[in-house]
Amino acid sequence: MPLDPFFRERLRTHRRYLAKKAWQDLTARFRPEKPAAPASASASGKKALTPRERHRRAALNWDRMELRTAGTPGPDMETTDVTVPVDGHPDVRLRIYRPATAPIPAPACLVIGGGAFRIGGIDYPTADASCRRRADRSGVVLVAVGYSLAPEHRYPTQIEQAHAAWVWLHAHAAELGIDPDRIGLNGASAGGCLAASLTLLNRDRGTRQATLQILEVPVTDLTGRWIDLRATYALGIPALVALRELRSVARTYLGDRSRAHEQYASPMRAASHAGLPPAVVLTAEYDPLRRDGATYAKKLREAGVDASATRYLGVTHDTPIYVGALPAARRWEDEVVAALRRL
Repeated sequence: MPLDPFFRERLRTHRRYLAKKAWQDLTARFRPEKPAAPASASASGKKALTPRERHRRAALNWDRMELRTAGTPGPDMETTDVTVPVDGHPDVRLRIYRPATAPIPAPACLVIGGGAFRIGGIDYPTADASCRRRADRSGVVLVAVGYSLAPEHRYPTQIEQAHAAWVWLHAHAAELGIDPDRIGLNGASAGGCLAASLTLLNRDRGTRQATLQILEVPVTDLTGRWIDLRATYALGIPALVALRELRSVARTYLGDRSRAHEQYASPMRAASHAGLPPAVVLTAEYDPLRRDGATYAKKLREAGVDASATRYLGVTHDTPIYVGALPAARRWEDEVVAALRRL
């Protein structure tokens, strides 16, 4: 199906960004190194931002703008922030969304957001709004995981934080008014990788397993084995540019890219997918990760796991953000809410 008209202008902007980034990366190799600026380089006396800090600030501003122009704010509801200790790794922040319609005890779902492992988080406006909307519509308590970002914190930090959050949620289910027999997992993009890996970790460590896993545009193999460059070709993005970006994500998260062959880094590569929870997998036609999601659902089915896979036509990787402007995004959210209600 042709690309939805909504995405055409965004595609032109994305092409310019990728081309500019590729050019900067190329020319940086031949540019002499500049001496480091002093800590108080700015005229105001404040410490100058690093390139990574500037990138994250720009991403947050972009996210705020997208919610304002094409998203839908979430309703007011009770939220609670908690910090959970993680053995050998930084503490992890959780944000609990309890809708007024939630029964006691209520079903719950641990939500792990995306951002290429290096941006995003529970404070991003679109992530917060999404949790509010989905919790309100489903009557399910959502628990969002604010995992640490790469490259400051690399694999397996994020998986261990997600596992600690999972164990904590079950240990405190009674006081939270949550039914421990009805707790699911939801992960999007990089968060889909972490959610799928968490189901493997739960199985292998004998931890209580999720009732259901909902994976949205997940990356499931960081070796790049299942990247579908036909999707980027259809968008007019050169394969070399797309591959460089995807490899950069894996390198930032893993440090040593050879670790992509480990099953908890790339859940697609697990020796067995038996004993994992039922799965709902959503992918987008114009997303190079579409085969990651579809093939992972196939592997689950081959292992005897109940798994469905839906590909949304004419749309891109970040479709779920645009519920205020895109009918396909609203239908996507309807499907996620329907899956949450299964809990």
